[in-house]
Amino acid sequence: MKQQVAVLDYGCGNIHSVSKAIENAGSCQVIVTSDAEVILKSDRVVLPGVGAMGECLRGLKKRSLDKVIKEIAGKKPLMGICVGMQILADFGEENSGVIALGIFPGSITAFPRNMLDMNGEPLRVPHMGWNQVKQNPHPIWRGIHDLSRFYFVHSFRYSDITRNFVAGTCDHGQPFAAALSIEGIFAVQFHPEKSHANGLQLYANFLHWDGSC
Repeated sequence: MKQQVAVLDYGCGNIHSVSKAIENAGSCQVIVTSDAEVILKSDRVVLPGVGAMGECLRGLKKRSLDKVIKEIAGKKPLMGICVGMQILADFGEENSGVIALGIFPGSITAFPRNMLDMNGEPLRVPHMGWNQVKQNPHPIWRGIHDLSRFYFVHSFRYSDITRNFVAGTCDHGQPFAAALSIEGIFAVQFHPEKSHANGLQLYANFLHWDGSC
């Protein structure tokens, strides 16, 4: 029997491209849903996110999915994507301050507006496009070369790369966390569904991940 993957539908994620990429990554049944019962019965859960943290959290809370995420955290494999990673932190500066889900300690803060590249040229915010990810050891990187490129679109980031749950880092003027992981949860700032072969490999690895770090 194919494993069931629930992609959370709460009005703030690019759920079509995420679900199609997961289907292409391996043998599974992908269900796009906001139904708590379906999510709790699924084998794996994906939390996509685009836009602003405040809007995403309102969408989750409106459907009581914030409680569902906290209930399944650490009990079955969960992947957060882009803002879906950010709302797993404690707090975000966006929208004049947002209390998030508190699964990963720490805050999501804005990129400084005066950053320069190595040539002294201004760096754009949002950070948009392809960038290398420096991996820290984790089973979900299997088959993906260190410093492979993934696709990013964001103006806010998790900047404390000294935390022991940082699974990958990137640099845009200054280093930030490209991936966070604790037992049962792997979350990325980039978009695997827009990252071609590397993104599909990451989803394939998630489909076989047992939740260990």
